[in-house]
Amino acid sequence: MPNQVPNFDKVIYRVDNGIATISLNDPASLNALDSVMKGELLQALTVAEYDARAKVIVLTGEGKGFSSGGDIREMLGSTESRDAVLNMARGLTAGVGDITRKIRKISKPVIARINGACAGAGMNIALACDFRVATDNAKFLQAFVNIGLVPDAGGIYLLTQLIGAAKATELVMLGEQLTAAKAQDLGLINAVVSVDELDAAVAKLTDRLTSLPSLALAAMKQSINQVAYAGLDIALDQEVIYQMQMALTEDFKEGVTAFMQKRPAQFKGC
Repeated sequence: MPNQVPNFDKVIYRVDNGIATISLNDPASLNALDSVMKGELLQALTVAEYDARAKVIVLTGEGKGFSSGGDIREMLGSTESRDAVLNMARGLTAGVGDITRKIRKISKPVIARINGACAGAGMNIALACDFRVATDNAKFLQAFVNIGLVPDAGGIYLLTQLIGAAKATELVMLGEQLTAAKAQDLGLINAVVSVDELDAAVAKLTDRLTSLPSLALAAMKQSINQVAYAGLDIALDQEVIYQMQMALTEDFKEGVTAFMQKRPAQFKGC
């Protein structure tokens, strides 16, 4: 019997034909990862991990985006005191870090079905998945530098493992948008298809994975974790420290304020 599925507000969980689909469900914000959504996503992943009906997990977003990343409004509302800022930064970073940890430690294959915007922590959560299938109109962005923060959800570590330090440095320090085609060229995406072909492409992959020996797949994932992701936990813990430091800076306050006011930020290095 499957675990009882909680009543979610910002996540949809369903299982069909051996596939657990977890959908981020706040399309008005392009599925921004606020505290509620992060908590529910972690819960849903745990349900899928132990759901005997599910052999493969698909993570996606409702509406026109996979996820736009952290909720800037929630960040901006937590700057009234030093303690509030530190608590926000700790919760912000540890919350998405726990999601990345969970995706890597689940023995079942996890597929990111990427439709539209995929930015910040949303992009890094997708990078933690075992496979990524994206629409040709998807856009990828390491947006952290634009608001005075550092990547979380394992961003720098995952990028370095996937595409090397030089290109990872370029993506996180310059904060420039990537097309789906460019992301595929870099090796970040397994397949790029048209919007109309996305469901069929994901179904083809899930059909293949569900036909394969699940114990062998689980052993392969564990081996890949040991070889390629052995330092992930340390990197995620370090992110919390760096993010708390950055959240106390004037550059962070300026970055989130400028974002909300839709103007270029004027950073001063303090």
